Amino acid sequence: MTTLAIDIGGTKIAAAVCDENDSIIQRWRVPTPMDADAINQHIAEVYREAVAAGHTDIEAIGISAAGNVSADRKTLTFSANIPAWINYDLSEHVGALIDHAVPVVVENDANCAGWGEYVHGAGQGSSNMVALTVGTGLGGAIVINGQLYRGSFGMAAELGHLPMVPDGDHCGCGLRGCAERYTSGTSLENFAKSAVRRRPQDAKRLMELCGGDTKLEGPMVSQAAQEGDVLGLYAFGKIGEWLGRTMAAVSAVLDPDLFVIGGGVVAVGDILLEPARYNYQRFLEGSAYRGHAKIVAATAGQDAGLIGAANLALR
Repeated sequence: MTTLAIDIGGTKIAAAVCDENDSIIQRWRVPTPMDADAINQHIAEVYREAVAAGHTDIEAIGISAAGNVSADRKTLTFSANIPAWINYDLSEHVGALIDHAVPVVVENDANCAGWGEYVHGAGQGSSNMVALTVGTGLGGAIVINGQLYRGSFGMAAELGHLPMVPDGDHCGCGLRGCAERYTSGTSLENFAKSAVRRRPQDAKRLMELCGGDTKLEGPMVSQAAQEGDVLGLYAFGKIGEWLGRTMAAVSAVLDPDLFVIGGGVVAVGDILLEPARYNYQRFLEGSAYRGHAKIVAATAGQDAGLIGAANLALR
């Protein structure tokens, strides 16, 4: 028994055939077109190639997609990346191209990554886990009593859009003050740029890394922070603070035993996680009189989304 997992990212479509233990046994990778029909054709072609390569026992296709997925696990109600994905039945479109040979299950990408961590990564052994992916935005996944929680309409775990700051910074979702405006790779860059403007006397290393202009990017801030640069550490301290605040707010509702932090920004380890842990405890209701969730880095790596998509497709 195998599963074909598809992870549709902003720049690439990653695909893999996974065995019954969710281990990857064959991979594909192609650029992501911005046309919905072309994406469907890519997925169907990968399926046909997988079957031709001998994987005739594929039981389902699991698709990890960046967008809001309805409770039917078929339809994308909205996506910021693909304009056509508005009330778009991705399952039906792909299924029609392969003559509905196998079921096609669509999941939100953050849910897939979080579930991948739960079944094969840092979330193993937890009863109630929250995964937070600190990337361009802030993604979330919630596991309650060992089950992925999707909510009544498939819209649960949009934790990056918790309203954290009244009338705060504008968010791409149309609201203001969302958590991801203060905890993300984008906010890391913004905090660093702001610090450079306010403290130019401390900005030598950051200016060296970005060539002396304003093209300061997240990986440069990460490198500077790992070197001990004061402004790099400041920027991580700020997004760590807001990450801690966000986890405290989530805990007031869900009371999880574990937070798993993933995404490219977490590569700096405790430079991010220590201020996050401190501020989680600082803003946690009744902090001195209750148990605290563990806060750990994700361990499943870049394949978490594929692993999660494969596993969830059979559930």
